Amino acid sequence: MRRLLSMEWRNVLFAHWPVPVETVAQSLPEGLSVDTFDGSAWLGVVPFRMADIRPRGSPIGRSFYELNLRTYVTLDGQPGVYFYNLDADDRLGVAVARRLFRLPYYRARMTAHRHGSRTRLQSVRTHPDAPDVRFRASFEPTGLPEPARDDSLAAFLTERYRFYVADDRGRIYFADIDHPPWDLQPATVTFDRNDLFAASGFDAPDSERVVHFSPGLDVTAGRLHRHR
Repeated sequence: MRRLLSMEWRNVLFAHWPVPVETVAQSLPEGLSVDTFDGSAWLGVVPFRMADIRPRGSPIGRSFYELNLRTYVTLDGQPGVYFYNLDADDRLGVAVARRLFRLPYYRARMTAHRHGSRTRLQSVRTHPDAPDVRFRASFEPTGLPEPARDDSLAAFLTERYRFYVADDRGRIYFADIDHPPWDLQPATVTFDRNDLFAASGFDAPDSERVVHFSPGLDVTAGRLHRHR
């Protein structure tokens, strides 16, 4: 993979819900298949800080918070992430991500406050002509970090090294990322408001959520490729 961007992902919350396969299948572009664990599809809400994002060769990086709703898919047997939306508090970052990676990024006004190990995050989408999204949550790790076992649910939900996107004509593109394995901690989270599901056409899941936290890691991303 030829590196296009380097960055740091910090203070990462993974909150996931199992949902029926058909719930996700009907939302995907043609060509992508639902990736399942124990017979379920999964929807994930993932807030974190994107830090020191810089193109290859650039001495200057940018940092901002991001909040995304995602699921897990395969294409030709290759697992990856499919994003329904990514809200970010950076006008330039949103514009670049939309242009370079065709990702569904939206501008948002976001604030994060840390009190010890606990983070409180608030987000209000400000992107023109986009569904309204408001989000308020607080989260905190509750245990020691450790790597996920290869065959575990935690690894299925987090160890993803490719993402897929589709354009307005239904053509599929992908890009690869690289990073060390995640060190994950159990965590607690309280959602005071979460409009992400409704904004993407989902009912809020009523299944029991699975929560992980990571202090973060360093990431590199390659360029976007069109699937054959």
